[in-house]
Amino acid sequence: MYTIQDVSEKTGLTAHTLRYYEKEGLISGVERTQGGFRQYTDEDLERLGLIRCLKNTGMSIKEISRFVQLTREGEKTLEERVELLRAHRDRVLERMAEMQQHLDKVNWKLNFFSEKLKAYEARKAEEAKTE
Repeated sequence: MYTIQDVSEKTGLTAHTLRYYEKEGLISGVERTQGGFRQYTDEDLERLGLIRCLKNTGMSIKEISRFVQLTREGEKTLEERVELLRAHRDRVLERMAEMQQHLDKVNWKLNFFSEKLKAYEARKAEEAKTE
């Protein structure tokens, strides 16, 4: 069992975010101590890992909530879950391709200005020798 602080440290999610995810139904059934403190299980950590992955790859909380709801409904929703994840993967791949194009342009500009800097520094060194 893990405290909310333990889970926060392990996942990088704030206690506020963990409580929000619970309120939104993304994680449910979090046990509590007699004093009312949350106690998370390894299964909760696993679920949070998937939620974090989906969120960090651009899936909305609404879509994640739908996925979680489908999971709770069992095997009869497998096809819909597969389609949801396939569509998400396709969007991630599109964004990665777009980001690669941006990175290529940044690298081109970096090389361009690095060469200009070398030429400038060489000119300055030559000027310093002649002074």
